[in-house]
Formats: sequence, C-alpha cells, structure tokens
Amino acid sequence: MKPGYHYLSGNEAAAEGAIASGCDFYAGYPITPSSEIMERMAQRLPELGRRFVQMEDEIGSICAVIGASWAGARAMTATSGPGFSLMMEGLGYAVFTETPLVVMDIQRAGPCTGQATRVGAGDIMQAKWGMHGDVQVIALSPWSVQEMYEFSIDSFNLAEKYRVPVILLGEEAVGHLRERISIPEKIQIVKRDRSKEGPPFGTEEPAGIPPMPAFGEGARLLVTGSTHDPWGVRRTEDPEVHRKLVERINRKILERREEISRTEEHFLQDAEQAVIAYGFTARSALYAVKRLREKGRKVGLLRLQTLWPFPEHVVSVLGKRVKRILVPEMNLGQVLGEVRKLVHCQVEGYHQVNGEIIHPEAIVEAMERRG
Repeated sequence: MKPGYHYLSGNEAAAEGAIASGCDFYAGYPITPSSEIMERMAQRLPELGRRFVQMEDEIGSICAVIGASWAGARAMTATSGPGFSLMMEGLGYAVFTETPLVVMDIQRAGPCTGQATRVGAGDIMQAKWGMHGDVQVIALSPWSVQEMYEFSIDSFNLAEKYRVPVILLGEEAVGHLRERISIPEKIQIVKRDRSKEGPPFGTEEPAGIPPMPAFGEGARLLVTGSTHDPWGVRRTEDPEVHRKLVERINRKILERREEISRTEEHFLQDAEQAVIAYGFTARSALYAVKRLREKGRKVGLLRLQTLWPFPEHVVSVLGKRVKRILVPEMNLGQVLGEVRKLVHCQVEGYHQVNGEIIHPEAIVEAMERRG
C-alpha cells in the first residue's frame, strides 16, 4: 500500500503489515474471525508475484508454512481458536527445528467451537503451553488497528532474528475494528542469517542463535523433529545432546527477555493502585483509569504489548510500587496467575467470558468496589 493514511480493519491491516514486511508465502484455511486476513492475502499476494495456498485444514497450513520457511520464504498463516488447537503439533515442530514463521491467532469466545463471531482472549496460555515439552515462543498483543499493522511487521522481524515462531494474539474486537492508520514510507526489515558455514542447529554459546540456510542453496541440510545434534543428525538416545538442545532453544529467548518484551505505562508516576491489561481490554482500562483519576484516585495502567516472554521484571517492579493491582481479562484469569507469581501486593482479577468486550464502567466499578 502507498504511504499515508488508510481506513482499514485490524485484519486487513495485519495482512498489509505482513506484505510490507516481505511475507512471500501464505498457507491457510478460513475460520471466523480471522478470515479477512486470508481473503486479503489471497488477493494481494498474487498481485505481487508471491505465493498463496488454501490448504485442506489447519494442520496442512502450519506444515506448509514450515516447509516454505525452510525454502527461504518469510511465511505465515492465520487462524482462530479451534484451528490454533490443530496447529499445536506443527508449532512444536517449528520451535524444536527453530523455524521462523508467524501465526496470527484472532481469538474468539471458546472453548471448542464456542461463539465463532464473538470476542474472547482465552488462547494466552495455549500459545505458550499448548505444545508439549519445554519451549519458548514470542507472542504479541495489539490493541489497535495501527498496532495490527505494526506488530505484524514486528512479528516477522522477531521470527527471523531469533529463529522462533511468533504468534500475533489479536482478538475479534481488534480484528474487526476499523480505524485510520498511518503507513510509513520506510520500515525496518530484519533478515535471518543464511550462512552455510556453521552448523544450523547449534552454537558454541549456550543461548546462541545458529544460522539458517535454505534448501537449494548448497547446504547439506537435515531437519528433524527428533533430538538432533548441531548438524541435524538424529541423536534420540543421547541425553547430553538433548539437554543442550532443549536448554539452548529456551535460553536464546529467556536470556533476551528484556530486549524482546515491551510494555507501555500510563499515569503510573504517582499511582497507588494499578491496572494491568492487554489487547482490546487495555483500551477500556485506559479509559477507566482516566475516569478514576478524575475522581481523585491515584490509579495507573501497565499495558502488556508482549505476553510471551512475559515481562517479569516490569511487573515485579510495579508490584513494589503500588498497593493493589487489578487484571481485567476476557478469560478466567490467564494473565492474572502470571502476575500473582511475581508480586506481593494485593492482586485481583476481573473476568468476563460472555463473548462481549469488557466495558470501562465495569473496570471502574471493580476498582471502586474493592478498593
């Protein structure tokens, strides 16, 4: 799209952000409320000479994206709750083989088929723990159409930089929201290290990120979801090889937590109480905080833009500064539990799972009722 102002939905903006970041392969299966991403990519990618494939299901989609990434593409798919569940084994394979890719999960009210056209935020823990074994992913939480565009670009850059799947955890309310966004003339694009000189699955550093050459470029590649040595050779009975591999793919993210995780603060300078929120709910939370401050209450907002790796240090510091924290969520307390692990002040949740957004008045009432 041309630089300047455009009026788009969140899903359309996410697709345009992916295109701007250089995404040249999309494989997917339509599912509400993410289908507009697929529809946009189906139209736009062929216009640009890039690849679009509609797969038979979400299992095929994630597997096709993995294959495309190893062929050198910047690859992605989009889905929602039930489809996200079907992708878990493929995502685990992508983490273990350090395959950069992007999954846009536009969350709806679950579990199961649930309310396909209604909003929810119940996939937070699934994004991190839906795969078996010890794994790390990066997950971003946009709250606006502008951020759907920007975080889409960021998702590709993070995936390529750290060789890891990145999940854009949008919500139906943001995906179908329409706002004016600004598209810049230039954006920063991070490209993976495609060197063929070193091993593609190991480094001397215990938290290192190895290069990733593509198939067809002369490297002798072996890619397997079984335990493998730095050159990709299966070592399924070697405990030391397995230990080093599992620890490295975790440490390469956790030891860079501070450079990956992002938060945004509002009115926390003098706050005695705080709201921690993310995604669309953070919009309501900011409005509620402003209302409470008009009433003379010293309340602030910490907005989580990155959910995984969780911004532990920022949350921990906030817990030492305020007396009370409220965590409003469109689930039954998935981030609330993470906050409680890190702070010793009073922590409460406000939970809503009726397929509706959390209105600012509900947050105001929760703060006044319990504070």
